[in-house]
Amino acid sequence: MTQTVHLAIYDTLSDWEAGYATAHINSGAWQPEPGRYRVATVGETLAPVTTMGGMVLTPDVALADLEPAGSAMLILPGAETWLSGGNQPFVEAARAFLAAGVPVAAICGATGGLAAGGLLDHRPHTSNAREFLEFTGYRGGEHYRTEGAVCDGDLITASGTAPVDFAREIFARLGLYEPATLAAWYKLYGLGDPAGYAELMASAA
Repeated sequence: MTQTVHLAIYDTLSDWEAGYATAHINSGAWQPEPGRYRVATVGETLAPVTTMGGMVLTPDVALADLEPAGSAMLILPGAETWLSGGNQPFVEAARAFLAAGVPVAAICGATGGLAAGGLLDHRPHTSNAREFLEFTGYRGGEHYRTEGAVCDGDLITASGTAPVDFAREIFARLGLYEPATLAAWYKLYGLGDPAGYAELMASAA
């Protein structure tokens, strides 16, 4: 049965941050179970939003109608709106998802929103920089990791400069690829090593 991964969308969304993850989840390529997941967008309402890149997107579902039990994961990209304290309903959604044992993946500005909401106070995590999160007044500084992406159980966090690392952690948490396939995928897309392509083809043969 196909499970849905929900991508949060809001005005000024950073187009590139979830692109690797959503494209490869939806494509089915190299997956042992193609079609196991699909991506759907969720907005605070059903009103169209405009991304930082100028694309106009219409949500598939409104946040009020989304229940953790109906989702395989909630992905929260960055956006300029996070910097002004926006998107708070998505912080509460993330809290509900984590409480229900459903994974949440946040990158860039979204990590700031989770930090301000107290969701990073007691978990290993990363972000754009330690100082970026300290600006929110959060209390989780001792758990900060200077890494592109960090997975702690059901919570994935990442720097806005590490969309490939972010995608790798998402794929691993979803079990999207076999370990050898995931390693080859990252070798190609994350390390820019052309040898990763042959290994990717071979791993999925």
